[in-house]
Amino acid sequence: MAIFSFTELVHLVIMTAAIGYILTGYIRNPSTINNILTPKTSFNWQDFKFAVLVAAPGIILHELGHKFVGIAMGVSAVFSMSPLGLFLGVFLRWISSPFIIFAPGYVSLSGALTQTQVFFTAFAGPFMNLLLFLVAYLILDRKKNLTRVQAVALHLTKQINLFLFLFNLIPFPPFDGYKVFTSLFGIIF
Repeated sequence: MAIFSFTELVHLVIMTAAIGYILTGYIRNPSTINNILTPKTSFNWQDFKFAVLVAAPGIILHELGHKFVGIAMGVSAVFSMSPLGLFLGVFLRWISSPFIIFAPGYVSLSGALTQTQVFFTAFAGPFMNLLLFLVAYLILDRKKNLTRVQAVALHLTKQINLFLFLFNLIPFPPFDGYKVFTSLFGIIF
């Protein structure tokens, strides 16, 4: 049995490209910031690649955390991009919104899930963000000979993943935190 279906792989590629597009302009490559020859409104491939490098791993690994922990716990888990969630982000970028919010994808779990399975699969996504935050933090703290671009990428990775960790643990539906806390209470009580 394949870990990913062809559809899931296509959805991952589309979601990655959309994340880069949505966040280009909000996340800029430090080497392009002072380039006065590039108009701010034009599309910049360096900024696109930098936005993908900095933001996409946290979002993608968050969803894959749900998927792989679900599979490890014996649950059928399928990744899907969210066309409406991605469109929201693209629309906010088109209107030059000062803030961005979007829900790029989700993992569907099927079968009868126990409270323990729900807890671990729900917490796996935010846990991936916590791990990415800690890795970026430790590299920034210990490695002193980073280039400016590397330091900025790690700093943004750290900030984005801390935000994703905390945001996804909000204990209200549809956030992962709701499933984490309700299933934890179901396990304990």
